Amino acid sequence: MVSVAVDQMLIGKDEPKGFSFENCRRNAFMAKQGVTLPKARSTGTTIVGVIFNEGVVLGADTRATGGSIVCDLNCEKIHYIADNVYCCGAGTAADTEFTTRTVSSRMELLKLRTGREGRVISALRMLKQYLFRYQGHVSAALVLGGVDVNGPALYTVYPHGSTDKLPYVTMGSGSLAAMSVFEDGYKVGINEEDAKKLVRDAIRAGIINDLGSGSNVDITVIKKGSVQQFRPYEVICKKSERQGDYT
Repeated sequence: MVSVAVDQMLIGKDEPKGFSFENCRRNAFMAKQGVTLPKARSTGTTIVGVIFNEGVVLGADTRATGGSIVCDLNCEKIHYIADNVYCCGAGTAADTEFTTRTVSSRMELLKLRTGREGRVISALRMLKQYLFRYQGHVSAALVLGGVDVNGPALYTVYPHGSTDKLPYVTMGSGSLAAMSVFEDGYKVGINEEDAKKLVRDAIRAGIINDLGSGSNVDITVIKKGSVQQFRPYEVICKKSERQGDYT
């Protein structure tokens, strides 16, 4: 009888629905008082992917920025989704990390429930449904790639939940420079070594032409039954040595 009464009290209680904007009003008030609010750490980024004859190559730079400040020189932007599926993230670092971890856990639960290897399209559907629910307020632009029973697959996922399926893709603030390299050098049926060099050149173009991208080139090669990660594959922006002695 006690549990029934508690349930009725909970049902009758008015609970807030939807988004709560109390923090927005608080932040606006603090800004008027002259308080400087912290800025989100953003991965002004170049991320790319290309399909070759045996699998997929994903690539990313490693610079993370907060406004005009470089927060991290060696940020890992290629995230694990499943044993055969990986994802590059651009946007707000916390959003990309949380989103990919959430989908990774769901993919593991799906694998345990079905007893089969997860498919790339399953991860894609989870990502696009999650992002569409928040209507772009989760700042995560993603390049999803992997190999399953249907062969290699490569997708882009935009923060609003829309997706593309293409043989080569780029995203992030350095995407235009990277795409110019892909448009010039991509060939149908490209082999693994040429695909790795093409991804390296695309990321290098993004680093050179975009201030939000920098440091190193990370590459992940996904093939049927194997994954190779090169971190770093190549160092583009080497830290300069101190010229004088200031002691």
